[in-house]
Amino acid sequence: MRGAAAGIVTAALLAAAACSSSDDAPKSAASTPRTTVGVSPSGSAPPAGSSPKVTVAGTITGNLKTPWGMAFLPDGTALVGSRDTAAVVRVTEDGDKEPVGTVPGVRTADGAGEGGLLGLAVSPTFERDHLVYAYLTSPRDNRIVRMRLEGDQLGRPSPVLTGIPSGTNHNGGRIAFGPDGMLYAGTGERYESSLAQDKRSLGGKILRMRPDGEPAPGNPFPDSVVYSLGHRNVQGLAWDAQGRLWASEFGQHTWDELNLIRPGGNYGWPVVEGMSDDEAKKKKYINPVAQWRTAEASPSGIAYADGAIWMASLRGERLWRVVLDGTRVSGRPKAFVTDRGRLRTVVHAPDGSLWLTTSNTDGRGAPRDGDDRLLRLTVR
Repeated sequence: MRGAAAGIVTAALLAAAACSSSDDAPKSAASTPRTTVGVSPSGSAPPAGSSPKVTVAGTITGNLKTPWGMAFLPDGTALVGSRDTAAVVRVTEDGDKEPVGTVPGVRTADGAGEGGLLGLAVSPTFERDHLVYAYLTSPRDNRIVRMRLEGDQLGRPSPVLTGIPSGTNHNGGRIAFGPDGMLYAGTGERYESSLAQDKRSLGGKILRMRPDGEPAPGNPFPDSVVYSLGHRNVQGLAWDAQGRLWASEFGQHTWDELNLIRPGGNYGWPVVEGMSDDEAKKKKYINPVAQWRTAEASPSGIAYADGAIWMASLRGERLWRVVLDGTRVSGRPKAFVTDRGRLRTVVHAPDGSLWLTTSNTDGRGAPRDGDDRLLRLTVR
């Protein structure tokens, strides 16, 4: 198990406001600006091409309480966790739900804010080790733990990585195994913006580690799990067909971001929010490849499928499709699923569909009968 220390090279830090009322607030039609999306600063994007037909094929299951993490098991069923109750259910393609346990040691709804049971990931060697990983808020910190899933029951968690800063907001929380077999985690800076540039902190970073929590081979900074820095609140991680890592990030008052992640890259927070035209800052910090006004996005989970990044948006209440052309965005992103309220997590399912959770019971939405739901989307 690794503790909080993480030695990295730090960049110059400028003071910036630490909090925002807009990043994940309820959507207000009166104050929602027109979507503003940027493309790669390397040049203008090529045409987007024909738009696919995206269909909500149906509700897989409903009556979920604050669903957050979701991960598929080798048999095609999915584990779905509740942020506010720490309960985990196993969901079949037909929508059958089976409880598999409640993760102990989680600081849940009372006073946890955006914390609780957050991301879930299944070991790439699950058929041998039966391990399930979780990112959670404890009474002391955010941490990553792992548990054995034996039959229909989760075992007790053991810590993998501790000491990730926690707070009422900006806890990050997404975890995923990459194509290299390493475990990645997106963290937030708990409304303390200086942590994003602080070499002693795991907050405001993307982390890369071995499954046991030790720094992964080839990491950019010696003896450190830090993979990239200068992030405000990362809640989406996905790899494209070429193995490149993409991440979604909450902005503050102005811009939400989609970033292409480079090992050791500094993404600028709190010095820069969104794209910068300042040449000195562009040399020091990496610009996002796309950006949105916060009312149009407030992004959480992302998935890669059919040549595009699919980005679930909370305040924006829509699923963005961002077509990729190598390391650039092709054309303007397009919004889908605009009538289901807040959207939290999207995962590319083994059958090629997209599984998408709503997030209307998280205290900022307007729940409808049957919320929250797990939806199946088809793309043709």
